[in-house]
Amino acid sequence: MGVLPAAAKKKATPKTNPPKKAEIEAATRLQVFLDRANFSPGRIDGRYNDFTRKALALYRESRGEQPQPTPPPSGRHANAPPDVSGLDLASVEPVFVSYTVTEADVQSVGQLPTHVPDEAKLKFLPYRDVADAIAEKFHSDIHFLEQLNPGKLKKLKAGDQLKVPNVEPFELASVKDIKPGSETASQAANEVEDQPETQAPTPGESGAPRNVSTKVDTKTNMLGVFDAEKLIAAYPVTIGSTHNTSPIGEWKVRGVAKLPRFRYDKEMLEHGERSGNFYMLAPGPRNPVGVMWIALNKKGIGIHGTNDPGSIGRAASHGCIRLANWDVVRLATKIKAGDNVSIQ
Repeated sequence: MGVLPAAAKKKATPKTNPPKKAEIEAATRLQVFLDRANFSPGRIDGRYNDFTRKALALYRESRGEQPQPTPPPSGRHANAPPDVSGLDLASVEPVFVSYTVTEADVQSVGQLPTHVPDEAKLKFLPYRDVADAIAEKFHSDIHFLEQLNPGKLKKLKAGDQLKVPNVEPFELASVKDIKPGSETASQAANEVEDQPETQAPTPGESGAPRNVSTKVDTKTNMLGVFDAEKLIAAYPVTIGSTHNTSPIGEWKVRGVAKLPRFRYDKEMLEHGERSGNFYMLAPGPRNPVGVMWIALNKKGIGIHGTNDPGSIGRAASHGCIRLANWDVVRLATKIKAGDNVSIQ
């Protein structure tokens, strides 16, 4: 479950020279290119980070190219550009666009308590501030957004203009219209009972049975979507910890819940034992499981969003598979009940 950050500390990274403006733009161009192609680099940060390199390798694999070994650079070469030959990076123009903050952005913000009992009193779990909302809308690292807009993020209001990466915006208001999926159920998303057997895969447009599957690689923290044997999309994920491991094996999608509620039970999350001391948390972008819950046929286990996009791939979940909200929404449009999910 994507609720608590991992206790593991980050390894210290060697000091490097700050990248130049042209280097930042080149790295962002690649990240935007991959994001548009549905091979997500995770948070866009203007750097050739680990997930950008993984997404690039998987994108090349999807095109039938031979995989290239990409050992992570270190030291002063940590941000060295990867091989981008053959990529239509010119299609990303401009790399950055101007965005005007809307009233809807402002309305998605509210007071967000730091303690679960206080969160449980709310009817909606909003963004912490406008900068938080804009960073998620444009798939961006909040510090990168600050770098692009020095001195502008602290008191944002409707009508203000910001420089943002040229990605397709994640629209919170449109989540409820995504199909397939259900409106928020009275039952919490992680409370649905086990269901060993699921319905047969839905036929495609041609009437033929669907052959869409999802594969989660727990070693690389990447999730791939396949149509037959062809890789069509990939997204960074956070998996379970050694204490609360993700369920290795073959599963099926039960369904998709949009804007889910979540039952926060500390005993269940930490020790796998259900207790009577729990809190029911309302929907919203800062719900612990984000804006989408893709249920698997195992109680309490799902593929879902997050309230902390910075934790993807850098923290451990409580057994579930966690994605950034903008990625889990795109994943939900590609899969249906009955599709296979392999966690290995």
